[in-house]
Amino acid sequence: MAYFTTRDLAAISLSSSLWAVINWLLSPVFWSMTRLPILCDMLGVSALIIAAWWVRKPGSTAFVGLIATLLNFILRPGANQFLGFTAASMFFDITLSLLGYDKTVEGGVKSNIILAVLASAATFLAGYIIGNLFLAPGVLSNVYGNVFSFAGVHMAGGLAGAIIGIVLIRGLESRQVVPQ
Repeated sequence: MAYFTTRDLAAISLSSSLWAVINWLLSPVFWSMTRLPILCDMLGVSALIIAAWWVRKPGSTAFVGLIATLLNFILRPGANQFLGFTAASMFFDITLSLLGYDKTVEGGVKSNIILAVLASAATFLAGYIIGNLFLAPGVLSNVYGNVFSFAGVHMAGGLAGAIIGIVLIRGLESRQVVPQ
């Protein structure tokens, strides 16, 4: 018996392609207009939360991040900063696995808070990696002051994405759309 069912693979594929394509189309425009790196965080976290809720298996959000990264490199060769989000999706998957996928996506205030905290921590990690490895030092110091401020902006985007993702999955639940 396969670990991921065809429904799981469909949810993983849809979440990762949604993240990659919308990121490819809108994030560069948003970044050039605002110098705020929050749109990719919002897209990524909401896609990760939807996949985690639907699949509820360790490895699912890691695969979302890996596929989104692959698509990102196909659509925008040289956009290496996306590797920060790859690491964030791995972190998100590991922490959800350690806490238990079912417990963290089942609903209720406690699981919503856990999802928001984990998403914020994951995107802080992404911002820290991107700021240290891929952002020009002049932009980092002139616009954000330091890497922690830059990572904090990413974290804010992750929190916003968590709110979006949580609202989406709770809305699906209220309409009796249930995974599996």
